[in-house]
Amino acid sequence: MVEIRKTVRKKAKLRLGIAAPSGAGKTYSSLLLAFGLGQKIGLIDTEHGSGDLYADLGDYDIIQIEAPYTIDKYLQAIRAFEQANYDVIIIDSLSHAWAGDGGLLDKQGKIAESGKNNSYSAWRFVTPEHNSLVNAMLASPCHIIATMRSKQDYILQSDGNGKQAPKKVGLAPVQRDGMEYEFTVMFDIDINHNATATKDRTRLFDGNIFKITSQTGEQLLEWLNDGITRELAELNAFKENANNAQNLNELKKVFASSYKNLAGFPEQEEAKSIYDKLKEKFTENENETV
Repeated sequence: MVEIRKTVRKKAKLRLGIAAPSGAGKTYSSLLLAFGLGQKIGLIDTEHGSGDLYADLGDYDIIQIEAPYTIDKYLQAIRAFEQANYDVIIIDSLSHAWAGDGGLLDKQGKIAESGKNNSYSAWRFVTPEHNSLVNAMLASPCHIIATMRSKQDYILQSDGNGKQAPKKVGLAPVQRDGMEYEFTVMFDIDINHNATATKDRTRLFDGNIFKITSQTGEQLLEWLNDGITRELAELNAFKENANNAQNLNELKKVFASSYKNLAGFPEQEEAKSIYDKLKEKFTENENETV
């Protein structure tokens, strides 16, 4: 059954990407931001121990990943932090999963070189792994910050005197094309540690040039918490759909879906109470008709 509902501003978990060239401060910035988001912070370190260099900034824990940088290693590390109830997971860096030793590009190339598949058809073995990593980040109950290495892009532009001079035109993250679209916020950091938002659904940083601090995380957390919980949104949607149900069968369908989604939450009992009252009303009406 197709349902039309009003838009609802829900509380959310952060999905943030940081792209920066070497030396611009990806790890440092991600840690500062994380300290503004939560108290229990876990860092997945693929940068040869660089995460340990900032132990003086505050308390956080590390899972070290060494080559080969397989997707399964990333997934295991994410799950480990989730199961230990961490508030924030920093993936530093996501680029190794794509372009590192044993990463997806490496795997695609080896499949193609084996002769069993050409370069194009080899992607059908690699894309599902990429998707599984993206899905793990999007579905995580933790805030996710993912750093990516970037390469500087330049174009030749006239300097007004008839000469061509290189001009910086942006930062291209070392990651599969389109990855930036998976994030709620995407920051680019230049070599001078200045950040700009190339994507910002929060609208907090649009047009600003700034240094990332723990206050940046606090700003984001306030925006993320400015809404109702997913469970309350589900309960409100159930109330509306239940009251609009035309018969007992429609009521049962909307209740079954919401009851499952609210499993383990107090709102489930409230939904059950509403269902019982409406069910009784429908039953009385049907008996009167008979």
